[in-house]
Amino acid sequence: MFLQAIIAGTVLFLIIQYIRERNTLKKIAKHFGGPKPLPLIGNLLEFNKDVPEIFETGIRLLKLHGPDTFFWGLFNRYMLVVSSPKNVEKVLMAKQAQKSLLYTFLESWLRTGLLLSSGEKWFQRRRIITPAFHFKILEQFVAVFNKEADVMVTNLRKHVGGKEFDIYSYVTLMALDSICETSMGTSVNAQNDPDNDYVKNVKSMSVLFLRRIFDPLAGYPVLYELVHPRAYKTRKIVRELHKFTDSVIAERRKQLQESGEEGKRLTKSDENLYSKQKMTFLDLLLNVNVDGMPLDDLEIREEVDTFMFEGHDTTTSGISFTIYELARHQQAQDRIYDEIVAILGKNNREADLTYQVLQEFKYLEMAIKEALRLYPSVPFIGRHLLEDTELDGITLPSGMEVLVSIYMIHRNPEVFPDPERYDPERFSEDAESKRGPYDYIPFSAGARNCIGQRFAMLEMKVALIKLISNYRVLPGESLGKLRVKTDLVIRPHMGVPVTLVERD
Repeated sequence: MFLQAIIAGTVLFLIIQYIRERNTLKKIAKHFGGPKPLPLIGNLLEFNKDVPEIFETGIRLLKLHGPDTFFWGLFNRYMLVVSSPKNVEKVLMAKQAQKSLLYTFLESWLRTGLLLSSGEKWFQRRRIITPAFHFKILEQFVAVFNKEADVMVTNLRKHVGGKEFDIYSYVTLMALDSICETSMGTSVNAQNDPDNDYVKNVKSMSVLFLRRIFDPLAGYPVLYELVHPRAYKTRKIVRELHKFTDSVIAERRKQLQESGEEGKRLTKSDENLYSKQKMTFLDLLLNVNVDGMPLDDLEIREEVDTFMFEGHDTTTSGISFTIYELARHQQAQDRIYDEIVAILGKNNREADLTYQVLQEFKYLEMAIKEALRLYPSVPFIGRHLLEDTELDGITLPSGMEVLVSIYMIHRNPEVFPDPERYDPERFSEDAESKRGPYDYIPFSAGARNCIGQRFAMLEMKVALIKLISNYRVLPGESLGKLRVKTDLVIRPHMGVPVTLVERD
């Protein structure tokens, strides 16, 4: 009887706690609005759809109930999606907040590298990784971008004058080759070997991540890992990804030892850090000291894997959606070509694009920025509040999950009139000066903004200059049917169908 009393008391306590939490959530939900949640399962049924419909449903609900909307998950799991500038600023600038718990679904792969770490470890890693994006290092990366973009242009030549084809797949492989060489100093030769295991595994992880977010067991990681069939598949893929990265690290460490370079630890003040030839992200990590000690192989792997993850699909998305808009807006494409001729001359196909030359492409940058406005590579970013936070007069409790909808922020008609229209002139110096710091945030904002945004912009510029120098890109017949989906990044559901014409 005593045991029964304990069990009954525990159950009663849990029920009372559940009701209290639910009443708090009802108050918050009533203030912000959103679809009415069902008991226990919340709004999960709203998202029990295929991948593109999940994204479309979320955007539809935000437009209907926004700009800030409350979603409920299983039991008392909850999330507030914000897109009003004042609330976005409070969330992104909060001193007591960390990346959303959703990001922990990537921990088995990325561990606690720069994307997932917090506190002192994050500050330490940000400080030591920042030199990898010094302009002297980026100058070396531009040479890689040139080489891989040239391969893509060559591979595309078979489509000149032919039927429509999906250019997204070509951009994906080009970006993957670029990130592998700049981060690890190795080539997976993805452009000529698209069935490469590493290529397929990275793609699979993106889909598994999205599926887990909307799985009923998402909030119960131990149970998910024990019983879910996708958990087994994830573990298998992660082992293969780690095996590849470990082999590259071991090989590069061996090369440095044989050359006598490994012992020459670099510090931020060491000029060699910026002048060393063919420096890669991995080289930086292998040669840096933290509190007098080098990073071990696991610490290096988590940062290399993070760089691979963050720098591959994101640039693919940015390049591909810019191509999509330029195919639809030939006048903008013509202006970019005129800019190419003005800067590089008429014989521009074989031009070697340097870091300095790329700074001159002002209209191209405007065109890219406008594509990133309409299709930000990462359309949502999440934060986990570590203290009570006030938004619109309502106090959100510590532990609350907040999702910042960059996609909707960029479609604010008060900031961007006729927001669905593509217009690079929105990013002229005069137009940009009139906007607030949280009206346009394709690379996030605040302390945890994207450390690689200059890297991404350089790669996007090189790829687009090489493409437009060689071909006029025309819309395919099915281009108008494009649907958008998101897993780790925003992407076209069935690719970007275009046709190509050789330029004279």
